Amino acid sequence: MKIANIGLANSGKTTVFNALTRGTAETTAYASGQLEPNLAMVKVPDQRLVVLAGMFKPKKITYADVQYIDVAGITGTGRQGGGLPPALLNYLGTADALLHVVRTFADTTVPHPDGSIDPVRDIQTVDMELAFSDLAIIERRLVRLNAEISKMASKDRELRIAERELLLRLQTALEAETPIRAVTMSDEEERLIRGYQFLTAKPLLLAPNLGEGQLGTAPAIPYTYAQSAVVPLCGKIEAELAQLDDADARSFMDDLGISSPARDLVIQRSYELLGLISFLTAGPDEVRAWTIRRNTPAVEAAGAIHSDIQRGFIRAEIVAYHDLIKAGSMNEAKKLGTVRMEGKSYIVQDGDICHFLFNV
Repeated sequence: MKIANIGLANSGKTTVFNALTRGTAETTAYASGQLEPNLAMVKVPDQRLVVLAGMFKPKKITYADVQYIDVAGITGTGRQGGGLPPALLNYLGTADALLHVVRTFADTTVPHPDGSIDPVRDIQTVDMELAFSDLAIIERRLVRLNAEISKMASKDRELRIAERELLLRLQTALEAETPIRAVTMSDEEERLIRGYQFLTAKPLLLAPNLGEGQLGTAPAIPYTYAQSAVVPLCGKIEAELAQLDDADARSFMDDLGISSPARDLVIQRSYELLGLISFLTAGPDEVRAWTIRRNTPAVEAAGAIHSDIQRGFIRAEIVAYHDLIKAGSMNEAKKLGTVRMEGKSYIVQDGDICHFLFNV
């Protein structure tokens, strides 16, 4: 799963990328016109694995992970210049979600492209650039559909007419400054547009990038689009914390009055934004988080571990994380009756500890 960091130039986007990934990417590289993205896999913080490791004493702990891609800053001039650069569009199109870093910090050494700090204006600028890209795709497709529909057989014609009607509805929404992610669609309609990679259809998380003097405050951003959450952070401080060992980071956070790194919350929200959850496996060899989509049945969840387990699935032995911790051990959880046997259609829940029985 890939999440693209987006934002205007000098928003601190790459600094936030470094904070999330514990990386050291050059924060001024894109100012010289570089378009090649920064890429990094990030472990999803999960305290449950730490607790389970204390119980099972495994040889290793394996966290779930997501990939962040840091692309060049959006200039805000795409509408005048024919749209976003093709390379940038390609990188954004392959992302599963967007993390929009919006500048709220003031720094005279880092001039804002528009000359002033205005988060609402910047959000609207980026939203309009993404919408303009989607509108261009819709307009090109409508031209082709209008030319082809009259020449098609009746069955194909009906499908293309439905596609055209949906695109016209999305076009109207975009022109009214409503992103595609906020448009209600049926499952069939979502399938019709799945191949378009519309940017405003992607889940979006907003990350206001605070100045050091803004810590502990929530910037007033009246943002009503359909995103999962708004998670403020100070990219500069978070990037510094990411380079420290645990003891030094704890001391630094205590000095600043921070209870935990904001990066952890951003990563967790990013994971949730993608519609992902983790089921867990625990034993003396390994405690591990496995990534599946929400509402995944047990037989498909088993396939996340190995296709043979899915193919030969018999049943799943499952205990909820909190039930296991409350019991203190797997044996005690069984005595209390909180360990259950579930079949193929059971919908696996976040934090379920699973043991799959199978026969191949």
